[in-house]
Amino acid sequence: MRSLGRIVRLQIQRSTLKTGEKPTRVYDPAPILAVPRLAVGRDGVLGEGSDGSWLVDVHHRAHPDTKNEDGAHGVSLGFTSHYALMQQRFGDRIVPGCAGENVLVDSQGRVTLDDLDSGVAFLATDGRELVRLDVLQVAHPCRPFSGWALGGMVETDVLKETLQFLDDGTRGFYCLGVGSGIVSVGDRVVVL
Repeated sequence: MRSLGRIVRLQIQRSTLKTGEKPTRVYDPAPILAVPRLAVGRDGVLGEGSDGSWLVDVHHRAHPDTKNEDGAHGVSLGFTSHYALMQQRFGDRIVPGCAGENVLVDSQGRVTLDDLDSGVAFLATDGRELVRLDVLQVAHPCRPFSGWALGGMVETDVLKETLQFLDDGTRGFYCLGVGSGIVSVGDRVVVL
């Protein structure tokens, strides 16, 4: 197993981050909620609320407005090194977690889908395996997030360049929980 880094942020999306009708949909990260722990399973994630209750992420299959009917992206994974690249390009509006992934890993260098094709595991601080993820695909960037990152509506050629920059995993990866377990900020993430 190769270490990718430690979890520095866990979060859920309480509702969709994209609103409006195409082609004028907009992105708003306000529904993102940082949590200390996530319950990870095949259907998605639940975030632990400040009162100890478990809150349903919009990509969990049990959410009434689920964005995960097909079960192919119930968990998302991102990396701080990718955020550093986005901050260099787009500036201070890009803060770690603003793209909405559930798990943010403190990392060095670029992480690709090929790096993750054998899956990842979360390990507790004592080395116990907590849960695994199958990494299914990159989280392809969308027009609303790209426009938001750039500060508003943009010309077609600038949008195209931005979409290309954000692709190939820069915006994160969609995953499927294998088994179930609870992960916390500080747990380690390893490639299987």
